[in-house]
Amino acid sequence: MTHKPFRHVLVTNDDGIDAPGLAVMAEVAAQVAETVWVVAPAQDQSGVSHAISLHAPLRVHQRAERIFAISGTPGDCVAMGARHLMGDASPDLVLSGVNRGANLGRETVFSGTVGAAMTALLLGMPAMALSQAFTKGNPIKWDTAATLAPDVIRRFVDTGWARECCLNINFPDVAADQAVGVELTRQGAGSIDDVGVVTMQDPRDISAHWLQLRRSSRDAEAGSETAAIRAGKVSVTPLQFERTNREVLAALQAGAATIG
Repeated sequence: MTHKPFRHVLVTNDDGIDAPGLAVMAEVAAQVAETVWVVAPAQDQSGVSHAISLHAPLRVHQRAERIFAISGTPGDCVAMGARHLMGDASPDLVLSGVNRGANLGRETVFSGTVGAAMTALLLGMPAMALSQAFTKGNPIKWDTAATLAPDVIRRFVDTGWARECCLNINFPDVAADQAVGVELTRQGAGSIDDVGVVTMQDPRDISAHWLQLRRSSRDAEAGSETAAIRAGKVSVTPLQFERTNREVLAALQAGAATIG
């Protein structure tokens, strides 16, 4: 019997309770944990980042034993699961995903998948965000994440990363048997360039607006997440809350000293 290193794992996502990637994540969790709890948004919450609901009540709908839909964000789901629904069974690990599409570079700032993992980190729980890359117009290779994720998770059980960061894990858009290993990566720039606005008229001739992330296929920096998955590798990036640009801080401090 395969060793299960965790007692209780909490699973969530940002694509919603009915997303196929959530089913994949729950199956993966069952291979590494004795007990799996699924607490996910009732609706798609992509792009909500780390948001939590402070000014609206949260509704809970139990779908099955240890499976709950929440009328809120991925961050809400982590808090509700860990601090309320699971009772005394505090999660040993929070798994967020498997997201439909990679979460790379700057766009992780917007990602609800990563946001859920960061919320878990804030609450003192080890967390991983998992995403499956795909090419528009082609079927999503969910089997790649389903096959590779259990071993990737087990690799980091005893490495001591959990207190300082969460892990952002991206699976390449190749079949599982064509993936060429796991690479520890840095965030890099990713592919997002801008946020555009698309305006259309609804049937009542009232303007409606959609925000649209604009991406480019710029060259990926060596050692970055994007370079790794383009090479057919699984990328693993440790992410933290600290965003201070120390170089700019030092320059500003030096300038302030000069002015003073």
